[in-house]
Amino acid sequence: MRSSLVDRRAQLVSLRARLTAAAHSVEHELSADEESGELSTGGPDELADHASGTFERELDVSLEENAEIVLREIDDALARLDAGTYGVCAVCGKSIPDERLDAVPYATLCVEDRRREERG
Repeated sequence: MRSSLVDRRAQLVSLRARLTAAAHSVEHELSADEESGELSTGGPDELADHASGTFERELDVSLEENAEIVLREIDDALARLDAGTYGVCAVCGKSIPDERLDAVPYATLCVEDRRREERG
């Protein structure tokens, strides 16, 4: 039996709120790092610290970009709920199984079409 659409909406809204909070946290960390603006003076330990800091900033930027993508996908899923097309594969038009929607509530493709897409 398919999960109720009310439950799916609540799941998506909750996921959106958690992701938004996490993205704001990363954004706040990035701002704090930029404001500190510490530059290495060249010692080996300082150079390693600088490299580590650079890696962490790049990771945070990547996480923030991924969060933005998933937030758009969640918003699209909420729009599909409103339009009555939620849970329908965008390629073949079959119902997306509940198990897939449990794992990825903003999924647009059934498992078979997702596999085809990944294979290219």
